[in-house]
Amino acid sequence: MDLQGKVAVVTGSGRGLGLAYAQALAAAGAAVVVNDVDQAAVDSAVETIRARGGRAAGALAAVGDSEAAQRLVDTAVEEFGRLDVLVTNAGILRDRVLWKMTDDDFDAVVRVHLRGTFTCARAAAVRMREQGTGGRLILISSPAGQRGNFGQTNYAAAKAGIVAMARTWAMELGRAGITVNAVVPVAATEMTKTIPAFAPVIEESERTGAPLPDWLRKDEGLGTVEDVAGLIAFLASDDSKDVTGQAIGIGGDRLALWTHPTEKAVAFADGGWSADTIAAEWSAGVGAEPETYGIPAPTTPEA
Repeated sequence: MDLQGKVAVVTGSGRGLGLAYAQALAAAGAAVVVNDVDQAAVDSAVETIRARGGRAAGALAAVGDSEAAQRLVDTAVEEFGRLDVLVTNAGILRDRVLWKMTDDDFDAVVRVHLRGTFTCARAAAVRMREQGTGGRLILISSPAGQRGNFGQTNYAAAKAGIVAMARTWAMELGRAGITVNAVVPVAATEMTKTIPAFAPVIEESERTGAPLPDWLRKDEGLGTVEDVAGLIAFLASDDSKDVTGQAIGIGGDRLALWTHPTEKAVAFADGGWSADTIAAEWSAGVGAEPETYGIPAPTTPEA
C-alpha cells in the first residue's frame, strides 16, 4: 500500500491499537501526527516511527473540545503542509452497570469517544474541503456499539453513535471526495485480556511468542493490534475511494462487513395497531424471531 504524500492524524495513538494504526500508516509512507494525553507515550511513538524511517510529529491533547481538535489539524498542516486522513481512535472506559453508573462516568466516556470523534472530524472535514482534494475519515467503533455489552452503557452508546455519524457524514461529504467509514476492531488489548476465556491464551502467547490459536483468530476474530492495522492503511489509500458509509469489522484472520439496521419483519393492520392487537399478534407475527443482543460469549475448543 502506497501512502506517499499523504498526511494523517491518529488520535489516541501513543499505545495499543492507535499506535499500531500510526505505525502502519507511516510504514506505508504517510506522515503521521501522533496524539495522546501522555507526553512520554507521544514522544516514544514519534521516536519509534522516525527510527524506522517514517515521518512523525507529536501533539499532546485530550480530545473532546474544539480547541484540541483544531490543534491536531493545525499540527498536521504546520508540520507537513496538509491533512488527508483522520483516524479517531482516542477513548477511555468507565465501566459500570446502569444503576451504579454516575453522571461523570457517562459524560467522560461520551465526551472522549463521541464528542471527540465529532469535533476532530469536523475540524478535519473543514480543512479537507478547503484543500479540495478529498480525504479519509476513519472512525473507530466497537462490537459493543453494534450489539451492546454488559456494564458499558456509556461506551456502547458512544460507539453506536460513531457508526451513525459515519453513515451521515458519508452522505454529507461525498461530493467533496471525502470518504467516511467506521472500523469495528477486535484485538488483544488490556481490555480483552480481562475476558476470562481470552486472558490465559493471550498471556501464554505473550510469554512464549507463539501465535494465537486458530480458534481465537478465526472463530472469535481476535488477534494482535497489528492484525487490525492493514484495514486502516487500506481505508486511508486511494484504493478505497469507492468505500464509504460502511461499518467494517476486523480482527485476527477475520474481515467482515456489518449490516446496517434494517426492518427484519413487517406486518400490517387495517386502521392501525392497537395495544391489544399487537399483544395478540406479536408472538406469531413480527416478534416470532426476536433479535439477539449483547456480544456472544466466547466459545473455546474445550466447550
